[in-house]
Amino acid sequence: MPAIIELKRITKTYRQGAVSVEALRSLDLSVQAKEFTALCGPSGSGKTTCLNLIGALDRSTSGETWVEGRRLESLDRAELSKLRRDRIGFIFQSYNLIPVLSVLENTEFILDLQGVKADLRKERCFAVLKAVGLQGLESRFPEDLSGGQQQRVAIARAIVHEPAVVLADEPTANLDSVNAAALLDLMEELNRSRGVTFVFSTHDERVMRRAHRLVTLKDGRTERDRTSVAETSATQ
Repeated sequence: MPAIIELKRITKTYRQGAVSVEALRSLDLSVQAKEFTALCGPSGSGKTTCLNLIGALDRSTSGETWVEGRRLESLDRAELSKLRRDRIGFIFQSYNLIPVLSVLENTEFILDLQGVKADLRKERCFAVLKAVGLQGLESRFPEDLSGGQQQRVAIARAIVHEPAVVLADEPTANLDSVNAAALLDLMEELNRSRGVTFVFSTHDERVMRRAHRLVTLKDGRTERDRTSVAETSATQ
C-alpha cells in the first residue's frame, strides 16, 4: 500500500543573515494511512519543520515531499492552498481559534471556505462537537473555555472536513495531566474509529508513551524509528 506521506532525501536550510542553518538533512520518512505517529527529539531537531513541510506551510530546499501521491514541490500556490484546506487538519500548540467566533463558528470555518451549505455545515459540526465532548457549548466563545476545551475545539475544527491526515504540533504543551490524558484518549479514539492519520511533533513523554510509532530526530536526521510493542501485538 502506498504511503500517505513520504519525505524523500529532504533538506531544509534556513538563512539567518549570512549564516545558513540546516533544519533537515537528507531526511527520509514514510507514514502509512491510519498511523498514530509522534516525531520527538530536542529543540532544533527538525520536528516542527517536518510538520510544516507535510502541511504545505513551507517548501523544502531539496528533496521530495509527497502527500496522498502528490509531490508538493510541483504544486502551485493555489493547489497547495486547496490541499491544506481539503486534505490536511492542523492542531496548533496555541490553539489558533478565532476569538470573535463561537465554538460552532470556529468549527465550521473550513466547511464555509469549502462552500458546504449551511444546513449540512451545522449538521456535521454538531456531530463532531458532540464526539469531542463539547455538546451544549456551541455558542460559547474561546475566552469562555478552559485550555482543554479550546484544544477540543481545535481538534473538532481539524477533523470536521474529514482530512486525510491531522498534524498536531505540541498539542499537550499547555495542558495539565488530566486534560492531556483526556485529549490523547480522544485522538486515539478518532484514530481507531474514523481511521484518522495523526502525526505529532512533541517532546512530551505523555504523548510519546501513547504513540503507536515513535520517530526520534536529531540534528535534522532520523536517529531512531520504533513501533510500540502494544501496537505490534495488536496488528499481528
